[in-house]
Amino acid sequence: MFTKIAAALSLIGAAAAGGSISITPHDVYGSSIGVLGCKVNVNRIAYWPSVPGCEKLCKKVTANGRSVYLLHIDTSGGAHDISYDAWNYLQTGKSALEKPTMGGGVPATWEDVDFSFCKDIIKSPDGKLGFSAANSMNTWANCPATSTLRKNGALWNILNPNACTFGFNEQCTVNLAAGENTPKCAHITGANNPLTGLAVENIAYGTGKKAIALQ
Repeated sequence: MFTKIAAALSLIGAAAAGGSISITPHDVYGSSIGVLGCKVNVNRIAYWPSVPGCEKLCKKVTANGRSVYLLHIDTSGGAHDISYDAWNYLQTGKSALEKPTMGGGVPATWEDVDFSFCKDIIKSPDGKLGFSAANSMNTWANCPATSTLRKNGALWNILNPNACTFGFNEQCTVNLAAGENTPKCAHITGANNPLTGLAVENIAYGTGKKAIALQ
């Protein structure tokens, strides 16, 4: 089962691609594959119609002569959403914190680029893309160990990836090759222990004000 799913995920985005799209703003962080908001810059995320695969997680989006690099770690309802701050920058040349604006679709182009271009979006101390050990095992197990996702990712014992308010700020391990399917953490995996100091801050649409994610 895992082998078939892994093959399917690897094929998604396996070939470099690109094209013309209309980008729209997304102001609340989320990740369908369980990437921790407290371990990435939530202002540089792609909420694409396609499902994030094991490869091609880094996208370059260009509009109005400006470009941004974005991590594709969530699935939208059909639109090519990107983080509000990134959309605002492509639209105005300014951060949403500095000059917030409002609007709809902006004509843009996109292309798959090497994951190294998205490295500065990652905020984990080891430079690895942080995944919730309690919520990301399907993604983790269904991607080959040699995939971009696995080679550049790590599991953390944080329960709620969109807010990082429960769990423990510790890395976990799992040896899939040895038949393990449950991550090993210093504390119980997926515990709802209150966690502080790792707030995920969204930029509210049209206001330029930061809002702490609560769940």
